[in-house]
Amino acid sequence: MSRVVPSALLALCLFTVTFAVNLQAPLYDVYAAASNVGATAVTVAFSAYVGGLMPTLLLLGGLSDRIGRRIPIALALVLGSVATTLLVQAPSWTNLVVARVLLGIGTALATTSGTAYMTEILGINRAKTAALMVTSATSLGFGGGALATGISLKVQGPTLLPTSYIVLFVIAPVLAIIALRLPKVFHSKPVSLLRLPVFPTGTWVFGAAMALAWSTTGMTISVVPLQLAANDLGGWTGLVIFLAIFVGFLCQPIAKRMSNTQALALGFVLIPMGFLVLLAGVWAEMLMLILAGTCITSAASYGFTYLASLAEVSLRADEDRARATAGMLAYAYFGFPLPVIASGALADQFGLLSAMAVFATVQVAATLMIVTVWKRHRNQRIAHA
Repeated sequence: MSRVVPSALLALCLFTVTFAVNLQAPLYDVYAAASNVGATAVTVAFSAYVGGLMPTLLLLGGLSDRIGRRIPIALALVLGSVATTLLVQAPSWTNLVVARVLLGIGTALATTSGTAYMTEILGINRAKTAALMVTSATSLGFGGGALATGISLKVQGPTLLPTSYIVLFVIAPVLAIIALRLPKVFHSKPVSLLRLPVFPTGTWVFGAAMALAWSTTGMTISVVPLQLAANDLGGWTGLVIFLAIFVGFLCQPIAKRMSNTQALALGFVLIPMGFLVLLAGVWAEMLMLILAGTCITSAASYGFTYLASLAEVSLRADEDRARATAGMLAYAYFGFPLPVIASGALADQFGLLSAMAVFATVQVAATLMIVTVWKRHRNQRIAHA
């Protein structure tokens, strides 16, 4: 079997795992209404994803080194189906929390093993291409699920079983079987099942950038839809979530032609710029500004920052690629839930716009601090060279 077929099938598996993650996003308000909960509860449910993902990254990030790359990917596909089935059978805020935890576990298993597996299929000399395939597949998946449900709801009307869910139920089990049949290019090691992440030297700034970027994306796909619904623009939620990730996918080929450092620097500029534009759109109730800001943050988060970070840790951790990926994602998801939950609490007290304004202020300050420390470290290295 050539490298093209297994790498394409692996990419499809990773796409489907992440497709399930935001599949239910356009129905958040419905699940919340069924349980009579407010904005804080919605953001807690959204962030429960990290409650499943972080322990898996921290304790099982190197699991595929012990049991092989294929089983974790197949298990992730099954978990995505189980989580979605739970919401169909008993739609509620409580089950949304449980589903998000399961989806987080699946994502952690698939991304750590999938990144290492893709590099092994294509070869270490094509590590950046492998990183591009992983980031492209997962970016399309994260954004595509929400868009698919949004379109399904527009076509079908209000329903708790949109066509997008049915598509997942059909393809996920098939892909799980296919994942187990992919070629074995990695020989498992006699290591502990519980393996902590590793953090390659010199990659802290990439992790910090991921935390900053994905906290912004978390705000965009959890809090902004609540504001859209309040302004009678709820029908645009699926598109906003799709753009929050898909534009980044479009930027990844550009990022691939840049050095990882250059892509990271551009990401630092675009992250606060995009959210400020989005905030202006929410304040002025201008949909076009909201969409423009969403596109800019997407370019920063899932375009330049995501690819640069994944490629950098993959290159710097040849023997521990799965655990290094876990380390990088631990940075990213450490920053993902806390601002979202805090903003949900502020929104319940002072309104969504005020909560977003507070986040923007903290975001700009954090960006300036990280960039300042990064430049100081680079200047010190140059001085000692």
